[in-house]
Amino acid sequence: MRQRAYSRLSFQVLSAILKIVKLTAKVKLDTTAEQFSALTDTLKRANRCCDWISGQAWKANTFGQYAIHKLAYHAAKKRFSLSAQVVVRAIAKVADAYKLDNKIKRTFHPTGSIAYDDRILKWYVDQKMVSIWATAGRLKISFVGGDRQLALLRSRQGEADLILHGGAFYLAAVCTIAEPDPSDVGEFLGIDLGVAQIAADSDGTIYSGSAVKSVRHRHRRLRAKLQSCQTPSAKRRLKKLSGKESRFARDVNHCISKQIVENAKRTERGLAIEDLTYIRERIRARRRQRAVLHSWAFAQLRAFLEYKAALAGVPLFIVDPRNSSRECSACGHTDKRNRPNQSTFRCLACGHAEHADTNAARVISGRAAVNPPNVASCAVVSHDSVTSRRL
Repeated sequence: MRQRAYSRLSFQVLSAILKIVKLTAKVKLDTTAEQFSALTDTLKRANRCCDWISGQAWKANTFGQYAIHKLAYHAAKKRFSLSAQVVVRAIAKVADAYKLDNKIKRTFHPTGSIAYDDRILKWYVDQKMVSIWATAGRLKISFVGGDRQLALLRSRQGEADLILHGGAFYLAAVCTIAEPDPSDVGEFLGIDLGVAQIAADSDGTIYSGSAVKSVRHRHRRLRAKLQSCQTPSAKRRLKKLSGKESRFARDVNHCISKQIVENAKRTERGLAIEDLTYIRERIRARRRQRAVLHSWAFAQLRAFLEYKAALAGVPLFIVDPRNSSRECSACGHTDKRNRPNQSTFRCLACGHAEHADTNAARVISGRAAVNPPNVASCAVVSHDSVTSRRL
């Protein structure tokens, strides 16, 4: 236990020194019918075990991982006929579920994801194969992955999650990549994030949100129509549409963030973006605007920008967004009347006029230039994409 603690500590110190970026590689398992059945049984039995452990922890009012292990390990292993390490991971899953609070008894989805470590999962990356423990014994299963996933898996470290989604099994593994040192920059490319336009940069490039807005509106109308039907065919259609809109928005955010980071790297500039944390709580919106506002994936776009910039060695600076849409990028005059409508900016003091989002991006760029970041003390950037564990 002490040696394991030292290993974790040394990895944290090494991460701080090397500025490690964490990414998630997700691969699809190419299972036969027997293998699919065995993995499904493993998931269901492991989650039943989690439910039972959660019940024991709730009765004993014990929620720490070590205390739950002492309370329920031997009984759970005997009761559910699971591998010792699967029981250990089930206990960890229960303890993680109670970290938020212990006011509600936690229950787990029958096919929720479970974590595998190196004791019960072995990767053969070159052969595109894994050896994974299941209730039916060890299974050797091939997986489907592209060049990017294979390259990431060679730097895999820690656990991997076994996930059942859409009738197929996936493994999501955390991979570590050494982040290059941020380059020294004298200028910043300002980025203004918005709803009508997903993003606009200080060079005048505008990344339109009309396509995403159109898709979201069409899906919203279709969902409302199908939900009102309540027929079996409508429910099947709703299930088939599930996730399609979010996948489209994710792809758009990936493409936009990639273009922005490549532009900053090519022109040897840093990135400056506005801090929109808690923006939904800070602003008021009419009832008809709420659906659009709450489907705005600005946090996802920011996360993509952060990890892509870290991998490219582009310094990224977060600036205060207050009055950035009302301030003139030419003279600095701030007035609400400078922006008569969503797309127009016209300064009342100096007469400077341009697209409102471009002006805001230039204001953001100027604020980053006034307060440049200390790139030598940048924090470790962590990005766990693709999947989160289901209870």
